[in-house]
Amino acid sequence: MATKPGYLTQWPWQSLGNFKYLLLAPWVLDGAHKAMRDGWNVNFTYLAILPLLLSRVLHNLVWISISRFQNARSKHRILDRSLDLDQVDRERNWDDQILFSGFIAYSISMCFSTDATNLPIWRMDGWVIIMLLHAGPVEFLYYWFHRALHHHFLYSRYHSHHHASIVTEPITSVIHPFAEHIVYHFLFFIPLLTSIFTKTSSILAIFFYMTFVDFMNNMGHCNFELVPNWLFKVFPPLKYLMYTPSYHSLHHTQFRTNYSLFMPFYDYIYNTMDKSSDCLYETSLKGKEEKCDVVHLTHPTTLQSIYHLRFSFPSLASKPYDSKWYMMLVCPLSLISMAFTWIYGSCFTVERNKLKKLIMQTWAIPRYSFQYELSWEKDAINDLIEKAVLEADCRGVRVLSLGLLNQGREINGNGELYLRKHPNLNLMIVDGSSLAAAVVLRSIPSGINQVLISGTLSKIGCAIATELCKKGTQVMMTCKTDFDYLMLRMLDSTSRHLTFTRNYTTQVWLIGEGMDHAEQMMAPKGAIFIPFSQFPLKKARKDCTYYSTPSLRMPDALENVHSCENWLPRRVMSAWRVAGIIHALEGWNEHECGDTMLDIEKVLSAAILHGFFPLTQASYEKQ
Repeated sequence: MATKPGYLTQWPWQSLGNFKYLLLAPWVLDGAHKAMRDGWNVNFTYLAILPLLLSRVLHNLVWISISRFQNARSKHRILDRSLDLDQVDRERNWDDQILFSGFIAYSISMCFSTDATNLPIWRMDGWVIIMLLHAGPVEFLYYWFHRALHHHFLYSRYHSHHHASIVTEPITSVIHPFAEHIVYHFLFFIPLLTSIFTKTSSILAIFFYMTFVDFMNNMGHCNFELVPNWLFKVFPPLKYLMYTPSYHSLHHTQFRTNYSLFMPFYDYIYNTMDKSSDCLYETSLKGKEEKCDVVHLTHPTTLQSIYHLRFSFPSLASKPYDSKWYMMLVCPLSLISMAFTWIYGSCFTVERNKLKKLIMQTWAIPRYSFQYELSWEKDAINDLIEKAVLEADCRGVRVLSLGLLNQGREINGNGELYLRKHPNLNLMIVDGSSLAAAVVLRSIPSGINQVLISGTLSKIGCAIATELCKKGTQVMMTCKTDFDYLMLRMLDSTSRHLTFTRNYTTQVWLIGEGMDHAEQMMAPKGAIFIPFSQFPLKKARKDCTYYSTPSLRMPDALENVHSCENWLPRRVMSAWRVAGIIHALEGWNEHECGDTMLDIEKVLSAAILHGFFPLTQASYEKQ
């Protein structure tokens, strides 16, 4: 919201939430009815409105993905500041202006005669009229309206809402109060209505103009420089006819310069061009090489999880991952993405974060969880992980942490495979087992003297059981094979606290991978399930308490956090990912992979010292 919200700040349908899309339903249904009734005699202009609106939505989504992907990895980033979840929430209604355009377009179709709205596919003279009117009245009127919006009266009541986003994203371009959009639509419809009145308009001309407006808006707010310098050398006047992302970025940092819409021409005329525009353009285009300190290597989980990555859908990425029924509608697209990731030959950058002077990136292996279970995919996955390790080492990365199934014992022996193949690695490989075990131990309620371990016994499970037995806590196990395995590795003084049982009355259960629904049903009422696995336990009981997978709250100093890590709440990070960060912050010069475990208490103390606090069940439920 603006600092002092004025009249017509909110959108009329704001209270409807996602039901706002139903407001267009009468026109859409009417168009479908006319198409079935009239066949080829139908008014194609009327039918073209909905595809145009959908193309604009897709256009914006593509720009979001490109911008976020480039800002995570590109050296051409313009403004290196933090983009947070507050901005994501504030810009969640970016599609309202497309909905508003739909209302206006359908209203015009109803108000004008059929001859005026039943347009041809293409007319060149109409396109020329539209572009000339845009370069003249539209750009001129926008410039002075924009300057007026920066007067303290209008700025505090309206335009400050847009400028709350210092670090811009493509959709920042359309985040304005409703009153501003009324004026903007009036300006942009001047060329369109003029071409309709002169009977020179066409369907493609309208489509190209709206696409042009969206393209320039998105490009100007994408926060990375992409306009090549040779364009201005080949055609020097272009400097006055087209702005660049860095040109408009200065407007969001300096506020009183670079007011133009898309053409800097008017800033030059009225002497409001920022003097550093050319310098920033050259600097951003040249770019700045950046050394990454920590890489967390993860992978998509389910087919739907690809839409929850930070460069996919902002509204989904900013919330914990949860499978939704309506996402099944894009199942064909999911299968295409799976085929693409299967073919794509290397990992890709998901996000970039910063803590103090530490630069961190998250990379993803282009494979889904179910593919890790396919025996014939094992070698290919290992090759991808190994390639990522070597690439990180070549880039000077100090620590690489293995997330999710990238550290599976069956895949690579908890990462030890890469150390054996490449003993001269300069980076440290961390599987995070020590911190994950410490978080689980901290999660056990105080006063508990008996726990039950179920599911597959992993490296973390062994460490937890050993620590509990050392403290005199009775550890009960339901798997005879795992029980025998642990007994052989424990000292006589602690092994007496380890027992094999078929008694399921214990209140606290520590859960590894593979615990099934039937075993959950054996737990007593009020039981507490605490997973030590990478993946959360699927809930089968309403009368039991389910804890989160091992995770920690992030410190406020951690920058550029505007998405959730898989199913975890906002600003919560998995213990495996935090472990790599702590390893780098502390400067530890040792690997944590294979059977190697670090000092559990030492690792947890270091995490807390740097502002990472274990996520308690109470704080998890609160979020």
